[in-house]
Amino acid sequence: MQIKPRQHLLDIWQAMARHSFDDGKLVRGDTDGLSSVADAERLLCLLYPATEVPAFRLDQPDTTERDVLRALDRVGSRLEIPPNLIAALTQFMRTHTGTDDSPTFSGGHYFRPSEPDGTVTHEQRQLGVVDSYSMSVTLCLATLGFLKVYEGATTRPEVLKAIAELREATNSRLTAAMVSLLRSFAVNVFDAESEQGKRLIQVIGQGGQSDRIVLQQFSRRLRPLRATIIESLSRGIQVDEGIRDESQLFECGWAWGIVKDAPRITDLNADVSGQPDGIADRLPYVYFTVVALDGIQDLFSDRTLTLGLLDEDQQKLAEMLRLRWELSQQYWSAIARFGGERWPLEDLPWQTTGLRLESEYFSLTVAAILVHDLVRRKATDDDLTRTVAIMERLADRGRVTSRMTRNDPTLRLHTPGVTMPLAGSERAGGQLLWRMTDFSAQLLKRIIQLAELSRNIGAQDRLLRLAEQSFEHLWKRRIDEEEGAGLWDNIQAVYPDARDAGLRLSWSITERVTECLVAARILYEQEPIRSPELAEFARELLSEATHLFGREQLEASTAADGSRARAMRSIESRLDHARSLVDERPATAFALALPVLQELDTLAQARGAAAQEV
Repeated sequence: MQIKPRQHLLDIWQAMARHSFDDGKLVRGDTDGLSSVADAERLLCLLYPATEVPAFRLDQPDTTERDVLRALDRVGSRLEIPPNLIAALTQFMRTHTGTDDSPTFSGGHYFRPSEPDGTVTHEQRQLGVVDSYSMSVTLCLATLGFLKVYEGATTRPEVLKAIAELREATNSRLTAAMVSLLRSFAVNVFDAESEQGKRLIQVIGQGGQSDRIVLQQFSRRLRPLRATIIESLSRGIQVDEGIRDESQLFECGWAWGIVKDAPRITDLNADVSGQPDGIADRLPYVYFTVVALDGIQDLFSDRTLTLGLLDEDQQKLAEMLRLRWELSQQYWSAIARFGGERWPLEDLPWQTTGLRLESEYFSLTVAAILVHDLVRRKATDDDLTRTVAIMERLADRGRVTSRMTRNDPTLRLHTPGVTMPLAGSERAGGQLLWRMTDFSAQLLKRIIQLAELSRNIGAQDRLLRLAEQSFEHLWKRRIDEEEGAGLWDNIQAVYPDARDAGLRLSWSITERVTECLVAARILYEQEPIRSPELAEFARELLSEATHLFGREQLEASTAADGSRARAMRSIESRLDHARSLVDERPATAFALALPVLQELDTLAQARGAAAQEV
């Protein structure tokens, strides 16, 4: 199934508007209002394309296109859509604000009890989680960008007042989310002889070398990163002094929430209220690290920088987050590619060290960090080719591109999903779990990111075919009944054996698919990959065509409006056009040169035939 970003995004917008808006007002659904994560995901399904795709812009009503208006007719008319969006966003900000007027980042119903008959208390549902912090960064930046442009397109006093109120609340939430992300970052130092140390050595050593050799390689390969962490102790990173000992192992990344005993951020111009005490263990999760990286990179996007969306405090926080962003990417990329021959990441499925879990989902999350790092440092063809192969294997093992077998255990990857215990959550009551059910959507997202990065024709072709297969799998999983029709997720549509999995409206999966379609649009907007070999052939064709055209011009001229004169002008124009494309689009130049050569040959034959008759 070919990915058609514009049409498929419009389909999602129409379904989302039908489900979530009534006469222009945002309505609550069964899952809304219970989780700041789900509520942010729902709004991003609409706001993210509206701020990232020029054709979908809603902040300049005079330029809103007709098919966009048709898709959003439940949200309002051309002039009503922006104020109604402002009202919906203001409703979100108010809903997720505490009694002390500080933003809240509740995981809500996304938290699960660890016991089958257990319950999650109201206090536990209010706990903040990295998913909410990261999603809030993306939502707040999209909102601020939307307001900045729309403010110049309206003169209505009541709307300008609503814009000012929403901007203040959004800035407050963005700062609080960034502070919470800083306080959720963790560096965990542990001994090589501990259980966690032995598991890490087993993962990166691949069993081919002694533990002592692996430890030496770890120390040598990560020495620069260790030095950067030690140097960063003065910049707010909390870490055990054992990090200075090179015989110690370590991990860095994001815990599931604010770390226990994390210091409050105080060196800002404005007072940041509502910095709750943390309860999470200082244990990095690769899943929450990926989630944090996705949100933090939006702080450095071209749109954020061009529109100047960050204030002075937020710019300071962004630089602090950038340091942690780079440390995490470098660490997990090094671990994923550790060793000389086989990568640990190629040994599926990935085994976590702190929680002793293994799953293809964790392989995908490590691969996602590797993709982040490949983009950052401009990957080599070898790194890219090996990562493409991993994605193909994950798609197969996850039964996204292959058939589910009878009683296939892989079904659990999609329903009920992969669960992780949240270390330290027991401090607030019973231990909580976090469940991930978006394997297919996350896979598609990383495939498209890789395709956007690739400048290798063979690798990109494999990725595009894999993306189309994965998208077809996901598109079939849309709900087709009235409630939530056109949204996700209907597992049984692709996995008939999932008899216990009923229709379940998932804003998480719907938002991920929306992100994928925006990324696919960016991919298609890139220039095609240039083939040096084809460029050389095109130049040779154009050289011969230019020479033959010059020969034709030696012949006696004809009337300016004659057929031969018109043909010569057409040939000259097409040759000029083909020459202008040969460096960027050699295949197109090649295709344009061939009919020109054929036409020149026809002219030469006609001239020869006429000469014989004379």
